[in-house]
Amino acid sequence: MELFNSLIKDTQALLGQGSPKCWDYNERDCWTDVGSSELVLQKDAAFELGASGKGSANYVLFTSSPELVNKDQVLLYGPDLKEIKGDCDFARIVLLRVGVLDDDNDKVYRILKDIEFAKYHVYPEGYMVRMSPENYREQVRVSKQALKRGISFRSVGASYIKAYKKDPNVLSATVIFLTAPGFDYKAMRDLAKKSNEATNTLATILEGLPTDCTVCALKGICDEVEGMKELHFGVGAGGAEKGHGH
Repeated sequence: MELFNSLIKDTQALLGQGSPKCWDYNERDCWTDVGSSELVLQKDAAFELGASGKGSANYVLFTSSPELVNKDQVLLYGPDLKEIKGDCDFARIVLLRVGVLDDDNDKVYRILKDIEFAKYHVYPEGYMVRMSPENYREQVRVSKQALKRGISFRSVGASYIKAYKKDPNVLSATVIFLTAPGFDYKAMRDLAKKSNEATNTLATILEGLPTDCTVCALKGICDEVEGMKELHFGVGAGGAEKGHGH
């Protein structure tokens, strides 16, 4: 599962300017989960992460490389929740190392989507998440009460890691939070879009795609995502030896 490695490296390059706080995962750090979506009213909120007009991004990337994702950890670039004084930029990026997935692409697609959907089943108390999948944004309203009780990105990140690791295919999970200004949140959303397009192509690669790159609907994503072309021609009829060239 090396399809997303170039996107992970691009993400790491975007984060290169910062020096994160790091916490190893411990299940005991998990924040209280209320089991369903909780409404945090504006009057009860201390602030909103990724609020309208602020930078925001949200995406998940997969790899089978232990060099890229080698342990369960939470990283934070910027102030922690107790240090934030008002609405601010926000991103949550998840890097997952998965076991080598040797099944057909349709099954791999379903596995990756199942893993990704774990993010919709994390409900930290006093931490109301609103996602905009079509815009690759995430906004979070944090309650004053949760801040008083000591909510932190370490505890919220641990809750996400616990959810992802329920899937036996997930070997390691790194959850990255960004709250600092100055990061290129638009570039992160562009990477999120490429990741989504790459995942979606897995469901169609075995459906008899053209071997002539000039007429293939996937040419754009093949050009942009390293490894997609090899995956396409590695499993497609005829293989790469027939002289395909995007």
